[in-house]
Amino acid sequence: MRTIDIMGRNAKLASRKLAVAGEKKNNALKAIADALIENTDKIMQANRLDLENGEKNGLTAALIDRLRLDEKRIQGIAQGVLEVAALPDPIGTVISGSTRPNGLEITKVRVPLGVIGMIYESRPNVTVDAAVLCLKSGNAVILRGGKEAINSNKCLASLMQDALEKTGLDRCSVQLIEDTSRQSSVELMELTEYLDVLIPRGGKGLIRAVVENAKVPVIETGAGNCHVFVDESADIDMAANIIYNAKTSRPSVCNAIETILVHENIAEKALPVIKARLDEKNVELHGCEKTAAILGDCVIPADESDWETEYGDYKLAVKVVSSIDEAMEHISKYSTGHSECIVTSSYNNSKKFVAGIDAAAVYVNASTRFTDGGMFGLGAEIGISTQKLHTRGPMGLNELTSMKFIIEGDGQIR
Repeated sequence: MRTIDIMGRNAKLASRKLAVAGEKKNNALKAIADALIENTDKIMQANRLDLENGEKNGLTAALIDRLRLDEKRIQGIAQGVLEVAALPDPIGTVISGSTRPNGLEITKVRVPLGVIGMIYESRPNVTVDAAVLCLKSGNAVILRGGKEAINSNKCLASLMQDALEKTGLDRCSVQLIEDTSRQSSVELMELTEYLDVLIPRGGKGLIRAVVENAKVPVIETGAGNCHVFVDESADIDMAANIIYNAKTSRPSVCNAIETILVHENIAEKALPVIKARLDEKNVELHGCEKTAAILGDCVIPADESDWETEYGDYKLAVKVVSSIDEAMEHISKYSTGHSECIVTSSYNNSKKFVAGIDAAAVYVNASTRFTDGGMFGLGAEIGISTQKLHTRGPMGLNELTSMKFIIEGDGQIR
């Protein structure tokens, strides 16, 4: 029997126990948080191996940042685990109920999905985020991270498994595929006998590969070609601050913006102010002809690929548009349906934008960087769904559940 089949079988068995684990789940999460803090040095030592390998292999600064775990980040991850533990348990929650004319009492309740597979890239925090959300929602999880973070992931998974065992839960509730070859991804995508759903989290290429090749149900997440439209009525300083935050606070994440659209009536005043903020982080601008005419030779001429690209880096595409309609048309053509923003003082334009933009999160006068489970009050997230079935936006606990009907009678027959 293949290793992946053994993992799948063990995960299925563990999922049955997790579905009725009750308070044991919270005990396990608290033990995981403690283990992360107590083993910070061990985690950082494993992470250093990944960072050294990443630098040798020429990873960009943005990718190295995704990969890095320091004491502050580990504390943040542990705090996120405790926040998930403090959230209400969704399992068994009554969604709706009714009594039929024949006396049958029908109740719809939340239940776990079962076994969740995760394929993700170089962010080791996802290993913990995904595991604890699955555990809290009663699901077993099989994790398949990228080779860039393999040492960090092995350390984190081992600590979590020990914590599970210590609190009386099956250590196979969380399993990590240590083989980082393409073959292991293919095997997970084809694990139809054991896997209930597969969630890819990473770049556009990874997500597309999973969606196109998986034989198990997939929840599409993450690709983030996000925009900010600076309306003609916008407060320029507000726009510059929002753009600066949405691009530079962490350019490698999926809720960072990749394109700004600026109304032509405000462009000559707004673009120099926006550029001055972006210069603080040496952001490279790829702009249309009108942008270059205003800002000069510092602008790299943009072509079609720039409007389509999720840079994940200190690069930003800039286009001057003639109207809110042109901005919305551009967004509709190039957006991945993740997070979109308008900066405006016009009530009518804000409502028009919100109603007309098809995305998981639509912002008025706020940074797209808030598209995050923690910022939305959901606790840590397993990903941000850009599809519409069965969930959309940040995926917290409720989004990792299904439902079942419970029908109670006293002898009714049909």
